Amino acid sequence: MPGGVLTTDLIIKASAGDSDAFRELTEPHHRELQMHCYRMLGSFQDAEDALQDTLLAAWQGLGGFEGRASLRTWLYRIATNRCLNALRSASRRQAREWDIPEVQPPDPTRLGEVVWLEPYPDALFNTPLGPEARYTQTEAISLAFVTALQVLPARQRAVLILREVLGYHATEVADMLDSTVESVNSALKRARGSLQRSLPPTADHEPAPAAGSPSEQAIVAKFVSAWQSADLDALVALLTDDVFVSMPPMPFEYVGRDVVARFCASLFRAGRRFDLVPTRANGQPAFGAYLRAATGIRHGLGLYVLTLTADRICAMTRFDNSVLPWFGLPRSLPH
Repeated sequence: MPGGVLTTDLIIKASAGDSDAFRELTEPHHRELQMHCYRMLGSFQDAEDALQDTLLAAWQGLGGFEGRASLRTWLYRIATNRCLNALRSASRRQAREWDIPEVQPPDPTRLGEVVWLEPYPDALFNTPLGPEARYTQTEAISLAFVTALQVLPARQRAVLILREVLGYHATEVADMLDSTVESVNSALKRARGSLQRSLPPTADHEPAPAAGSPSEQAIVAKFVSAWQSADLDALVALLTDDVFVSMPPMPFEYVGRDVVARFCASLFRAGRRFDLVPTRANGQPAFGAYLRAATGIRHGLGLYVLTLTADRICAMTRFDNSVLPWFGLPRSLPH
């Protein structure tokens, strides 16, 4: 097969130290490997670091690649084990204190655990899912799913992602993790149960409208109008009864329309007004939020990611302004 011959030729060249050949071999896999590392680690920055570690290890170890599995599978093996190593030695981002001095939020409903969570730009999506995958692409990158993964023990997390997101067979996963099929199947069973307990309940929620559909555009337009005009009544009308707000790396979480309304009111107080710049994160509508200043310059305060159900908002996640550049958004907007 010409493709196989080409790959073999590139492997020979790369093994002999040809960096261009190595880049040509691995570049088609970069984005899916980065997304895999993101699911494992929950952090976009940590995923980028893990991807670089993976490529370095692959470059150094290419001479040991014997072709028993595909190059893609071999790269996933390295990436998974690099992530497991990172999780064993990780100093995760610490929870941050409330850092908006002019805003006094209500007492949180609860404190979140996964304060290292970061958003993932839709522009980088490129993950082919295997025929055995149990999750759709949208489900498998949603903030709720990635957050729930972070609560799983590391090896259970790896097994569930490799088996049920990427669709690898149990024998392949056992080989990747230097484990047994029995151990993989046992870990998968435990991971499934834990994941279902960690995911937010969806029984009462209708599916989100399709990305870019008129239905999604309609609710997004209503949200932008309400937020930019600080129309609290219009905003609250868009929320489900059990709406959920979180704001990593701050651990504050709010559950329920009433307390979320009080939280949003605290942001709008003292005449604070915002402009929103649309983008997408984790397969969901997202917005860079810019605070209008008296000078006319608008300062980027963070990124909001919406989770939709039918024509309502059932969750909103706020990230700090350090994430804006990943989405091609500036730290401030001119007049």
